Amino acid sequence: MKFGCAFREYLQEEREWFLGEKCAHVEYSRLKKVLKTCKKDASSDKDLLCQCQSCPLCDQQFFSELMKEASDVVGYFSSRVQHLLHLHISTGIHRYVLRLRQCFKSDRQTLTQEGRILIEYIGMNAIAMRKILKKYDKVHSSVNGENFKSRMHAQHIELLHSPWIIELGAFYLNSTGLDSCELDGVYGHFSCDLNINKDVMTLVLPDSIKLEYALTCAICLDIVFNPYALSCGHIFCKSCACSAASVMIFQGLKAASPESKCPICREVGVYSKAVHMVELDLLMKRRCKDYWRERLASERVETLKQSKEYWNLQSTYAIGLR
Repeated sequence: MKFGCAFREYLQEEREWFLGEKCAHVEYSRLKKVLKTCKKDASSDKDLLCQCQSCPLCDQQFFSELMKEASDVVGYFSSRVQHLLHLHISTGIHRYVLRLRQCFKSDRQTLTQEGRILIEYIGMNAIAMRKILKKYDKVHSSVNGENFKSRMHAQHIELLHSPWIIELGAFYLNSTGLDSCELDGVYGHFSCDLNINKDVMTLVLPDSIKLEYALTCAICLDIVFNPYALSCGHIFCKSCACSAASVMIFQGLKAASPESKCPICREVGVYSKAVHMVELDLLMKRRCKDYWRERLASERVETLKQSKEYWNLQSTYAIGLR
């Protein structure tokens, strides 16, 4: 089955899964028609091959719409995953109230099913994006499609580099209690695997897409503990990220200066929207119990030490002002 047909079939099932809710997706068929029009116009002159840095026939419509669609897909995916994980990790009266709102439909099986749907959602849209950009470069004999991927990465809307994909994979592994899980989708096979010896989570999507997410903190060079993903996509232990941003652990990453830089890519302003990777932390707690307990005790000692130093300093300032 060609991808265009498979994607149309997927979109029909998508409407059923999301109960008619309007959700963002890559307009693959419409963008393909734009490229066909450009190809037809370019081929009208047999001596002229469309080899251009920019194409006035389709660039204005093609890339602006694709950028918006990518942003909408990432935004929709992030909000749905956050809601799903909120239901999964909430406890006590909070969990009871959330499930009342869902009319008791959010049992474990339903949550797992929605997780599978969301993995397929981001996977299918990523494949559609990848294929339409490849078609663009083929029609125009250019590398603008590849360059567009770099622009998406710079704006943090590259579909398969969202920290919520890692969280969703960790959620699935936590739900099954295993180190690997396999899913069957409309267009092919999906799988998620945790290799604790290499500190890597691997996600395999259809169309030969294999993604490896490193779970090693680049600062302490150990498996991430109490992990946070900065808005640039890099993951660190909370204590390591706080140290890099020159804030204390108890203050949190939100207290970081807007000028603070990511230790890896040196991008500024990446701490204010850092994502707490709760499911990944639960996975590490289950899979590396002794290491997790050791790091927890160490972080508590360091947090207490920093708190005492901070409040002693505040007291000194207060006394000095009197």
